[in-house]
Amino acid sequence: MKFIENNICAPRGFKAVGKTMGIKVSGKPDFAVIFSEVLADAAAVYTSNKVKGAPLIVTKKHLENGKAQAIAVNSGVANVCTGEKGIKDAEDTAKFVSKELEVDSKNILVASTGLIGAFMPMGKIKSGIKGIKNELKTKSDAAKAILTTDKAEKEIAVKVNNFTIGAIAKGSGMIHPNMATMLCFITTDAKILQKKLISFLKKSVNKSFNMISVDMDTSTSDMVIIMANGLAGKINEKKFQEALDYVCTELAKKIAKDGEGATKLVEVEAKNAATKNDAEKLAKSVISSNLVKCAVFGNDPNVGRIMSAIGNSGAKFKESLVDICIGEELVVKNGKINGFDADKVKNTMKNDALKITININMGKEKAIAYGCDMSYDYININARYTT
Repeated sequence: MKFIENNICAPRGFKAVGKTMGIKVSGKPDFAVIFSEVLADAAAVYTSNKVKGAPLIVTKKHLENGKAQAIAVNSGVANVCTGEKGIKDAEDTAKFVSKELEVDSKNILVASTGLIGAFMPMGKIKSGIKGIKNELKTKSDAAKAILTTDKAEKEIAVKVNNFTIGAIAKGSGMIHPNMATMLCFITTDAKILQKKLISFLKKSVNKSFNMISVDMDTSTSDMVIIMANGLAGKINEKKFQEALDYVCTELAKKIAKDGEGATKLVEVEAKNAATKNDAEKLAKSVISSNLVKCAVFGNDPNVGRIMSAIGNSGAKFKESLVDICIGEELVVKNGKINGFDADKVKNTMKNDALKITININMGKEKAIAYGCDMSYDYININARYTT
């Protein structure tokens, strides 16, 4: 696997643009278009939140035929809880983009992220889209244009054998397991039919984006979309799945590390569980616990909070068999505090990345979840999000 530049434009036949239309009051880039020179097979995974944004509803409809040629994304306004007008605005955005790109509007997918309850500034969007085809290029600000409270751009591109996968993502708050919890756009020049593409995507999402948590809130309008334009021809499907898994996992970790107010990335591995489902429940429960997050922020080796989270997981395990390590230090042995060196563990917790390992000692299955600590800044950011 080789790492290459240009994220979503790294695969053959893809171009993009990220620009400022004035949707955000900050004046930062707030609109992106990702375009394939040819019609692509496409698949998506959507939020599990019962309140769904207008762009998600429109995209799901447009993807009924399993094809797409472009994605239009805005940040700053989520277009959620906007009723019939919101649906029309999302459809109109697709139509405006399709006219400029000279493709069928049904092959344009749309996505939005930002403030819920606000209407799209359609005048600015219509005006900003004019001439956009001439702005498409292989190096763009698309990764920047989809951000909201994110501190960093999230992008990656890898080349394996004859195919390439590129991706960008956004996500900082409203991040919790149960796809989707953020926006992620993936492009590839691999030739893969839509039925197989959705299977590959779901497998990767379950290992990556479904295993992260920042704040226990699942978003209303986010999704993962993949477009495969086939320009690289047939590929090794096993290698493709492995590469897609890697791309999604790396982006999931970037999202977790960039959680609102976060100071460190936290990785929780549950191993030697009786079933895969048990391992996933255990890892997710610990990574999602606000008490554990706060303890991690304060560099407090409060292992009782970890044990409590395990107990609330719904997984099958025996307390008397549980071992827990914070970093390399064994802090719980056979379900009991192990008499560890607290100062040593505190120093370990001060690093910008922390691993917690939970050994269930009941089987061979494992799962890894990703998250972050919870700091004072998380409250500061979310206490005045609309103001």
